[in-house]
Amino acid sequence: MTLPTIKKIIACICSLVLGSSAQATVLLNSSYDVSRELFLALNSEFEKQWAQTHPNDMLTIKQSHAGSSKQALSILQGLKADVVTYNQVTDIQILHDKGHLIPSDWQNRLPNNSSPFYSTMAFLVRKGNPKHIRDWSDLIRKDVKLIFSNPKTSGNGRYTWLAAWGIAQRINNKDILKTEQFMKKLLNNVEVFDIGGRGATTTFVGHNIGDVLISFESEVNTICNRYLQQGYQVIVPKNNIMARFPVTWIDKNLSQNHTEQVAKDYLRYLFTPSAQKIITNFYYRVNNVQLMKKNQDRFPYTKFLTIEKDFGGWDRINRMHFASGGELDKLLAMRHE
Repeated sequence: MTLPTIKKIIACICSLVLGSSAQATVLLNSSYDVSRELFLALNSEFEKQWAQTHPNDMLTIKQSHAGSSKQALSILQGLKADVVTYNQVTDIQILHDKGHLIPSDWQNRLPNNSSPFYSTMAFLVRKGNPKHIRDWSDLIRKDVKLIFSNPKTSGNGRYTWLAAWGIAQRINNKDILKTEQFMKKLLNNVEVFDIGGRGATTTFVGHNIGDVLISFESEVNTICNRYLQQGYQVIVPKNNIMARFPVTWIDKNLSQNHTEQVAKDYLRYLFTPSAQKIITNFYYRVNNVQLMKKNQDRFPYTKFLTIEKDFGGWDRINRMHFASGGELDKLLAMRHE
């Protein structure tokens, strides 16, 4: 038997084997910066469930992580993500407004306005809490150095800014000038403005910079538990902000990637009791009353400011705070004056 004949036989065998074997599906989830550990756990469980119901379709879920606004920009520039799991509505809404990748009613397709979980802001302080940090007003003292992510690039940073602004308004009876003075002092105390939440964690933990890391409650608890020997402490202010984490599938990409069923099933899975239990294990809050009651020691009571009621919604917020020339730009320009 000649070598060319042997090669043809091998090729035929490979073709038959591949033709009869299970197909493989890849799902890409574009997510915010500090969600890595959460989705590693969620993805593993969903892949197992998918394998049981689809034995001939091997599923692999891949992740893309960065500041949520940066992630949204990547999709507008061509990243073919099947689903997005972000930490602010605007970073999904832009996929409709500018990219025409999803319908205008995307929030109505899943429960709780398409938000399977939520969080709030928390402080991570060093062993013994040497600066005696308890609340937002402690963050503007001259002896306190802060680390949090840049509100221009990170939903994490935007919620930090809005929480501080809302609390400052309450302290100062909505006096705009006094509120701006509070925020100016807060900005003066920022040592590093990292592009995303995980970068801020690295600055605080890895480079030992700053007295207080401000990040999502989930992130600071994860870091505290991971570095037990460092003796970090978590402080959840009694007055805070509700940060919802919206999700959606990217309709235009699903049709191109042929992943419609798995993408929709994946996001629906996030609302199931089994997924919600995993989510609370990572210190995210959920809308399941019984599950939250079981985990009440994990989640301190907090009085929440909300985006809609207290700030007038994201459109108003962006115009007032984060657009070019808004409050953030104005007060950054006044730093150290």
